[in-house]
Amino acid sequence: MNGRAALITGGANKLAVAFAEALAAEGYAIMLNDPGADVEPLLERLRAHGEADNHPADPRDGAAMAATVEATVARFGSIDVLVNAAAQQYVAPIEDVPGEVFDGIVATNLGATFYATQAALPHMRKNGWGRIINQASVHGLVASAGKAAYVASKHGIVGLTKVTALETAGSGITCNAICPGFTGTESTMQQAADIAAQRGISLEEGAKILLDKQPSGQWVPVESLGALVVFLCSDAAAQITGATLPIEGGWTAQ
Repeated sequence: MNGRAALITGGANKLAVAFAEALAAEGYAIMLNDPGADVEPLLERLRAHGEADNHPADPRDGAAMAATVEATVARFGSIDVLVNAAAQQYVAPIEDVPGEVFDGIVATNLGATFYATQAALPHMRKNGWGRIINQASVHGLVASAGKAAYVASKHGIVGLTKVTALETAGSGITCNAICPGFTGTESTMQQAADIAAQRGISLEEGAKILLDKQPSGQWVPVESLGALVVFLCSDAAAQITGATLPIEGGWTAQ
């Protein structure tokens, strides 16, 4: 154990799991925030490295997120790393997006990031050290048609990251956003399946259409994202703050 604790929102989604496993392997105690999934198998894997627990709470609820932060501190003695990975997506033209769906995605992606950050910062300031890592997206840097709520929320996360970095500069706390491209997660594969169904093609062909945006033509391995989070928590990254870090096979180089 390295004596530090990490809270990872998003619980059992594939990216959150990658972040949790990478940090656990480095000796961090892990608090998950998953309100619904059966996370016990994941917790068992994490406990092979050290302490791990789950605090089920709705990430869209500010009071619930504050309680999750306090539960982390009560359980492990501190909150040193916050990885905001709660995420939701909906693909449809603007005219076809229900208002409640838009509001829900913004609340899950952006609101939860704000609430968790707001609650964690006083503890990090008290300790004089902290790492806040926000899961943005390549869609926090560029847009795609049909993703109004997702793109708006991820752009918001990039802006919030920069404000947090400015407000914590020189304090021992950093805040950065990682911006993955397509990773082959459940959400991505659902998009590929939808494309395949709409065009009467195979799932493999639907996935290729998605990957045409990513010059490498390859999924971004979730393990690479976990390794990036570990690096951002290291002393070597102490002067990296307010950064948006693309990891998207050359997408934004076009």
